[in-house]
Formats: sequence, structure tokens, C-alpha cells
Amino acid sequence: MEVRVIRSNRKTVAIQVNSDLTVTVRAPKYVSEKYIEQILHEKESWIRKHIEEIKAKKAQDEARNMKPLTRDELQKLADEAVEYIPKRVEHFAKIIGVDYGRITIRNQKTRWGSCSSKGNLNFNCLLMLTPPEVIDYVVVHELCHRKEMNHSKAFWREVEKVIPNYKEYVEWLKNSFLWHVS
Repeated sequence: MEVRVIRSNRKTVAIQVNSDLTVTVRAPKYVSEKYIEQILHEKESWIRKHIEEIKAKKAQDEARNMKPLTRDELQKLADEAVEYIPKRVEHFAKIIGVDYGRITIRNQKTRWGSCSSKGNLNFNCLLMLTPPEVIDYVVVHELCHRKEMNHSKAFWREVEKVIPNYKEYVEWLKNSFLWHVS
């Protein structure tokens, strides 16, 4: 994260997250670098939250100006997903200690993934437009349904064992521009 410090005759320290995802710290002239670093450390989660909000807003703005994906583009994403996602499923299934059935890749309008009672897994090809950590989260989410076929506290504990910061990815997907693409 790029941080710019501006010193002036002010009395307090202020932190600003800018639209270019840089951080500006406005501080009194007498405040030490160490103190500024301490404040940045204390406010790190606040800063990261605001950076993610700006990224989500930019993505939504881009989506509004984005043309719908063509059939060829969707096919390319599906081909990439067929290569990538099964490897991630295999990797995480070993960690979680579950088995699974068929893996299907589709262009779904309302779901990122699903798991049937028989253990068959479905994934949205649009996942290939998301960061790798988000794909991993969706894979783990669906594999955890092999242990808990619901969204109970026990289910979320299983997800958290593998991806402790899963809530970030839930939020990312909730705010994702992808639902505005199709």
C-alpha cells in the first residue's frame, strides 16, 4: 500500500484512502515517523476495508460500461475453468478430507457454485474473472457441503478451518461486478 505523508500546522492525524488506492496521512509537523507507522498499523483493517470498497465501486462502474460477454468469450472462460478448477477441487478435497463426484462448469446467472446431495459439484465459468483466492473460497465452500449440507454454524466453522478470512471473499462476491455483466 502506497502511503503519502503530508505535514502541516494541524493538531491531529488524519488518514484518507484515495480513489487511486493510495493512502494519505495528514499529520502535525512534530509527529514522528514511528507514531505515524503505529497509527497506520492500528488502522490497517479500516484502511483495507475502504480500499476494498473503492475496488468494488470501480468494478461496478466498469461493469456498467462493459459489453456483455460474447459466446466465444464465455467458451474461453469455461475452457480455462475446466483446466483450473478441478485441480483446486482435488487440492482442497484432500485438506478437508472429503470425496466428490462429477465437476461441471456452467455459465450460471445466480450461483457461483453448488454441491448436490450426491457430491456432484457445479461451478460458474465467470469465476475465472475473479481473483484466485475467491475461486479457492468457492471451491472450499462447495467441498464443505460434503460435510454439512446447509449453511449452519458448523458449516461455516468447516469453511473457516481452511480459509480463516472467508468473510472477505463472501463480501467480494456479494459486491462483485460480475452479476452486472450478463
